[in-house]
Amino acid sequence: MTLKARITEDMKTAMKAKESAKLGAIRLLLAAVKQKEVDERIELDDAAVVAVIEKLTKQRKDSVTQYEAAGRQELADAEKFEIAVLAAYLPEKMSSEETAATVAAAVAETGAKGPADMGKLMGVLKPRLAGKADMAEVSKLVKAALAG
Repeated sequence: MTLKARITEDMKTAMKAKESAKLGAIRLLLAAVKQKEVDERIELDDAAVVAVIEKLTKQRKDSVTQYEAAGRQELADAEKFEIAVLAAYLPEKMSSEETAATVAAAVAETGAKGPADMGKLMGVLKPRLAGKADMAEVSKLVKAALAG
């Protein structure tokens, strides 16, 4: 079953169970997926759906920060709930050690020597780690590996 099909099934389940908050979060996700498909005139595969989920999660995290800074805890809690719903569709995260090992392997594989090779290295790592690791963390590891 594709990720998109699983999300659609979960939407139907949430509808039947009358879970309005969860249903709203899933509908937002499906709308974002559909929008991307219409914009690019393609059928999204699981990797592209994960990218959409990550984008929505990042937006929610930014909103939580803004709401908490403004003292609007009820809105922040709603965003946190949506993050939890979205997180259920993301692949399991890699540990820091696994991420570091993948970065080290990619450095050896590409023969990257210095900071000028960062783009090439990130190009190799992004497809391997997308959805499985925090790309900001990966970027820090790559900078450290190329600096030393």
